[in-house]
Amino acid sequence: MSGSAPRERRRPRPTGLLAAAPWVFGVGLIAAWVLVVAVVAPPPYMLPSPLAVADRLVTGLTTPAFWPAIRETFVEAVGGSLLGAAVALTLAIAIHRSRVLSAAVTPFLGATQAIPAIALAPLLAIWVGYGIGPIILLCALMVFFPILVSSVVGLRHVDPHVVDAARMDGAGSVALLRHVELPLALPNVLAGLRNGFTLSVTGAVVGEMVMGGSGLGQLLTVQRDAVDTAGMFASILVLCAMASGLYGLIHLIERRSRTVASLLRTESS
Repeated sequence: MSGSAPRERRRPRPTGLLAAAPWVFGVGLIAAWVLVVAVVAPPPYMLPSPLAVADRLVTGLTTPAFWPAIRETFVEAVGGSLLGAAVALTLAIAIHRSRVLSAAVTPFLGATQAIPAIALAPLLAIWVGYGIGPIILLCALMVFFPILVSSVVGLRHVDPHVVDAARMDGAGSVALLRHVELPLALPNVLAGLRNGFTLSVTGAVVGEMVMGGSGLGQLLTVQRDAVDTAGMFASILVLCAMASGLYGLIHLIERRSRTVASLLRTESS
């Protein structure tokens, strides 16, 4: 280490038009929705008005049975994400450390991401059965591949100079992984988690539609059979909010991890 380490420059928070852009876009979507309903006047079962959806959403949120459905879908999505992340990160470390395993597995990583959840759900129903356990397993399979690929890429792109400096300081294999490689690869790992946790919400809904359950996926099935389009829109909005919340939380952690990774690179220079 030479001289004093420069301070990490944080990205300035968006202001002005950049800060307002998401709100402007959202308002524009709602305005276009209102315009289509007013001009085209489709039947309510095809496209309900925003007010009808809002009324249905408020009615659902004040219904005691709605919150257990949200909780079950959330538990399935988060449980599957944590299970898939644990297995994916372990395998990513093994691939990073073993050239033989890397050569054997890497050619198949791209192909595995092409498997749709709707194709896996019936197979899991046959192999494992029905209920919350198979749904969590489906969510784990959905998040496993993107987290694995992102983690492998992150570990492979760790700055070799930082690794060499740690080895010169006497870091062993475990210490090197714990204090250098994983912190530096953390932004990539969290990027995979961010996408994976979002996919897990989709996996939970697909799993409930195929394998049963009492979450929002099952509620969507009931609303579809009853031609309750406004209710379906309301349930989809709740699912979007759930996925966006998970995405935003991990994105916040990811931004902080980039600061840690930058400090590690600075200290090694």
